Amino acid sequence: MRHKVGGRKLQRTSAHRAALFRNLSAALIKHEQITTTVAKAKELRPCVEKLVTLAKKGGLSNRRLAHARLLDDVQLVKLFDVLATRYADRAGGYTRIIKAGPRASDQAQMAIIEFVDRDVSAKGQDSGPVMGDEEYEDAA
Repeated sequence: MRHKVGGRKLQRTSAHRAALFRNLSAALIKHEQITTTVAKAKELRPCVEKLVTLAKKGGLSNRRLAHARLLDDVQLVKLFDVLATRYADRAGGYTRIIKAGPRASDQAQMAIIEFVDRDVSAKGQDSGPVMGDEEYEDAA
């Protein structure tokens, strides 16, 4: 029996699902608004909200826990420096899901997941160099 075993499987293995939510979380933190399917957005919301709560608490152990779940150093810095201070006085509910209608190709229900009180200029913005880019800059 599956009592109290929550979450959608999304036709993926557990490792693929973990990687999917890790990448979606990093993209949401980077751009502060992303478009995905409704099911993925509903599953992504608790992941991101827990990361923001860890960032609000601060401290080295919470930073290490967040890094283990996110695995993106650039977005981890943004999470702890920018988003944690922005939502310091909010008691939860950091994201919203807006339904965006069906996708043209396969009619999947799409949704926009975004941070409440988001920075509009962050959409589509590059958040800096990726780790490992130093050797490419030296070669150029």
